[in-house]
Amino acid sequence: MITKLMIIIPLIAAIIVPLLHKRFKTIHIGWFVLIIPTILFVMLLRFIPLISSGRTFTHTWDWIPSYNISFTTYLDGLSLLFALLITGIGSLVVLYSIFYLSKKESLHKFYCYLLLFMTAMLGVVFSDHLLVLYFFWEFTSVSSFLLIAFWHHRKASRRGAQKSMLITVSGGVAMLIGFLMVAEMTDSFSIREIISIMPTELDHRLFMPAMIFILLGAFTKSAQFPFHIWLPDAMEAPTPVSAYLHSATMVKAGIYLVARFTPIFAMNMNWFWIVSIVGLITLFWGSFNAGKQKDLKALLAFSTVSQLGLIMSLLGIGSIVYVLGYSAETAIYTQAGFAAIFHLMNHATFKGALFMTVGIIDHEVGSRDIRRLGGLMRVMPITFTIASIGSMSMAGLPFFNGFLSKEMFFEATLAIRHLDLHYAASLFVVVAWVASVLTFVYCAIFVAQTFFGTRDLLPKDRVIHEAPKGMLIAPSILAILVVLIFIFPNFFGKYILGSTMLSIYPNMGSIQEMTPTISAWHGFNTALIMTIGVIILGSILYATRKKWSGIYGVLPEKMTFNYLYDLIVEEIQIVGKFVTDLYMTGSLRHYLIYIYLFIFLVVGGYFVKSNSFAIDFSQNAPVEWYEIILMIVMALAAVFIIFAKLRLTAVVLNGVIGLGVAIFFVLFRAPDLALTQLVVESVTTVLFLLCFSYLPEWKVEKSAKITKLINAVIAIGAGVLVVVISFTVLEYSEFKTISGFFENAYELVGGANIVNAILGDFRAFDTMLEVVVLLTAGLGVYILIKSKSKKERNNHENK
Repeated sequence: MITKLMIIIPLIAAIIVPLLHKRFKTIHIGWFVLIIPTILFVMLLRFIPLISSGRTFTHTWDWIPSYNISFTTYLDGLSLLFALLITGIGSLVVLYSIFYLSKKESLHKFYCYLLLFMTAMLGVVFSDHLLVLYFFWEFTSVSSFLLIAFWHHRKASRRGAQKSMLITVSGGVAMLIGFLMVAEMTDSFSIREIISIMPTELDHRLFMPAMIFILLGAFTKSAQFPFHIWLPDAMEAPTPVSAYLHSATMVKAGIYLVARFTPIFAMNMNWFWIVSIVGLITLFWGSFNAGKQKDLKALLAFSTVSQLGLIMSLLGIGSIVYVLGYSAETAIYTQAGFAAIFHLMNHATFKGALFMTVGIIDHEVGSRDIRRLGGLMRVMPITFTIASIGSMSMAGLPFFNGFLSKEMFFEATLAIRHLDLHYAASLFVVVAWVASVLTFVYCAIFVAQTFFGTRDLLPKDRVIHEAPKGMLIAPSILAILVVLIFIFPNFFGKYILGSTMLSIYPNMGSIQEMTPTISAWHGFNTALIMTIGVIILGSILYATRKKWSGIYGVLPEKMTFNYLYDLIVEEIQIVGKFVTDLYMTGSLRHYLIYIYLFIFLVVGGYFVKSNSFAIDFSQNAPVEWYEIILMIVMALAAVFIIFAKLRLTAVVLNGVIGLGVAIFFVLFRAPDLALTQLVVESVTTVLFLLCFSYLPEWKVEKSAKITKLINAVIAIGAGVLVVVISFTVLEYSEFKTISGFFENAYELVGGANIVNAILGDFRAFDTMLEVVVLLTAGLGVYILIKSKSKKERNNHENK
């Protein structure tokens, strides 16, 4: 139950924040928001001893029982680790944003979006039902879109938000297809049940397609190659958003999905190959591109891509134990999985600190351009210290937590050589080492180019000094954590990471067996030699970077994935405009032609194909003479409308038809419908007359003979088809009639009047959506009116 509260609390807070902002204008609304993630983080801390002992917590609420959709939350080691990151880093980000964002910003919107995103992320990691997980998954895409586009007056912000939305939502749709395939195989939507059932479905024809589609969702969300292109553009968001979404939460959702689904798909060797190879390619490509960036946030963006690839490759290597079987010899591969979640935690600490230092530099200096920075160490010593700690941890240097997980990464790639993979095993080691060298290079660029050298190129229009103390609190806490995790790694391993291992490798051993002992000094081994080589070669490459940096210009712009994305989006817009122009002609006649043609082809075509046209008048009730007269009057009125030359004549004739329908209701003993028809007909007739009196003279345009002929054919064809289908339905027996279901209205919904029961209960959901449409349209009109009034007021004040 507590897990559901953790999802609901930030959602409720997101609704309340705008009201608080309006009420307490003199107080920064961030102080109220800070309470939410802090409380949630403290609540989660209480679960650490319980979860570390092997316990799990489940709560189910039947959401849509008729479709077997339940809102089931599941708290185990994996979901606890991610929830701690979501709320813990979230608290620090909110604290940082209080001092980073000015009160002149739309703070109520910012924190509302941030809390919505927190709700979505907690929903993802706590959900046990696949469809509920998908709902929150796409909710993260929508809420992150709002955060990235927060500065919507900037074209780059809008473009980055659109790009992230298109790529991640497309991957989410692919993931949904995979979920449905898994449900088809296992006849279950519960992840826990699927884990126990899936080993029996390895040979199922949907197994591989389901795996591919789900991995597409994970890869797009976690910015894996080649879907990584959205992440650098998303850096246009405010720095607190970048620090939150792209270091600890949104991009980690894909990592979470792969970790959660490893017990489901890892029995197939293809899972190992796809996850590990995509991770290694992403690791290399991200580290390679980070070194050429001129913007500090862009450098960190590509470094995030690289680090996510490292974590993904470790999850892939760790999954091989499902193929080999768990034993003392294969325990090294489960340690690769441990290294993945260990580095995931480490990355959240040092990358969050680095993003915040970039925000401080931008806030105080007014620039993130590396070419215009330098010499900041003397004027910003605390920021320099934090940035150095984060960079050295990311580079995998000793005395920082990144060193421990990077060493485990090297050991995992070296262990691959024990498998019969031929040259592939060596490629794992080479790619891991080369990418680590490049990581050292861009970390050196980040620190040296920003904080060392002269200050001659710094902006001259401001006095540069250290950031306010409040802005330094959050990154300082993260920097301290970087060092503490290095000093006490086994404390975190025992109480947090061990239970996470049990979630990734269920039924393969106890928490103690799955949790390796972490030591800073593990002997003078191959992994340590690789680290020394990284430092030496990385230093040489940094010192000589001007001589080899020309390699970045080898790849033409037209050969990049960004160019391909822009080309696809442009082509979609061109094709969409072409197709839209074909049918959106502005002519009512054309629209009616499309509608009737669709009816002819779909409805009429189906009846013809199924040989369903069968008219039998023998069982019909006799038609009285007065009914025939009434039908003739209505038919004549309808025909005469076509030839009417005055609006008044057309309105009166239309009223004759309506009154004729009301008389038929009376004849068929439906007085309530007759009264309704009379009221509606009277009101509409009066409104027609009122509105038409203000319109210009009605001029009937003369049409060509061919146009009249087409109109006649379509009109007569539509009328004949509807009449024939109406008679056919009386004898139609292919599908079971639903009238018997509605006859039990009293027993089902307590309504004695079937018509009222259909409108109020059976069609309640449809009615609700109609109301939502009207409400949305009304809000749109209101916003447009208010926006126009505000614009006119501002123009008047400017004058």
